[in-house]
Amino acid sequence: MKRAIALSLATLFSATAWSADLLQVYRDAVANDARFAAARAQYEAGQERVVQGRAGLLPTVGANASSTWNEVDTHNPLFGTRKFNSNAYGVQLTQPLFRWQNWIQYKQGELQTALAEVQLGQARHDLILRVSQAYFDVLNAQDALAAQSQLKKAASEQLELAKASFEVGTVTITDVHEAQSRFDLASAQEIAAQNDLDVRRQTLVQIVGTDPSPLAGLRPGLTLSRPQPDSIADWASAAEQGAYGVQAQQITREIAAREVERNRAGHYPTVDVVATHGRNSAGFSTSLGGGASRSDTNTIGLQLNVPLYAGGAVSSREREAAALKLKADADLDDARRSAALAARQAYLGVTSGMAQVKALEAAQVSSTSALEANRLGYEVGVRINIDVLNAQSQLADTQRQLARARYDTILAQLRLKAAAGALGEEDVQVIDALLAE
Repeated sequence: MKRAIALSLATLFSATAWSADLLQVYRDAVANDARFAAARAQYEAGQERVVQGRAGLLPTVGANASSTWNEVDTHNPLFGTRKFNSNAYGVQLTQPLFRWQNWIQYKQGELQTALAEVQLGQARHDLILRVSQAYFDVLNAQDALAAQSQLKKAASEQLELAKASFEVGTVTITDVHEAQSRFDLASAQEIAAQNDLDVRRQTLVQIVGTDPSPLAGLRPGLTLSRPQPDSIADWASAAEQGAYGVQAQQITREIAAREVERNRAGHYPTVDVVATHGRNSAGFSTSLGGGASRSDTNTIGLQLNVPLYAGGAVSSREREAAALKLKADADLDDARRSAALAARQAYLGVTSGMAQVKALEAAQVSSTSALEANRLGYEVGVRINIDVLNAQSQLADTQRQLARARYDTILAQLRLKAAAGALGEEDVQVIDALLAE
């Protein structure tokens, strides 16, 4: 709706283009981000693992054929030299009846396919966080540039006032030099802020694929809500079970456990049904004449193979798999602890960020009042130029910190949902609602 309104205004009045919001930028990133495209391709490749595992349970069919020219010298005057061409072909079907390692490999294929799905979900979480981080980094850089430009303007006005006051003799040359110094410093910082904005915007372009500028900013006076449930222990517990990193490691551990069983099955016998059909034909000629022969063969039966000794390789692979299973156990424990820690850090980031926003909002009011008081005091002669310049710098710094605190708090909310494995496009829509129309 807001895009339609903006587009209509642009058409009617040729004023400004509509601003891209976070949801649109995220959807563009889903379509264009190279890292997420690689994750999708990896997911599609992972879907084939279950197909490959199932192939070990299904019959295999092979065919062979040959054609051979033969010259046989019998050293017998009666038969002389025989010359003939022999042809043969055959078809063999093998259906496994008992191959325990193939069954385990099929179950591993199912798990590997499930792992690919989890990894794609993790990549989607990563994309949301990267897009949001880049988006708010651009907004923060814009706020910093705006604050620095305002500070430069205020320093310029203070410089002109100091020069005028010096001309009438109410201030010393020191005041003029201080004002000039602050103006020059503000000019240099404005250039740095513009450069930082350009870098942040290019980072967003790398993810999205195009430049989505201008971006919609946060609504003035917005109020951030506390996490629900409002308990750090609940979020940590949810992360230990639902985090994508934990889910992936749980599947990896199960694959490792089945790998132990698969290698152990190398000691087991195998039983297959084997059916064949073959034909051999040959035509020959001798000094006494020629002839031809043909034979067809059909067989079906059971084939038993019993492994006896393979130089210790089977036992070695079994021990290797057991050690890797222990590693997977440790990795799973580490993943759960890391997920719980990430959830706690994100929760504290939200709560402390909200407290910081509230304190900085009060500080902004105080800094504004202090600047006005110092300007008035300078005009009546009870304050010097440096007091006004310091008050201007303090207000600009407070505004930058307040903007950064708001963005960091919003990002911490997204990280908290991601830590619990519950981050999705609907959460982007919630954040998008905080942006200006």
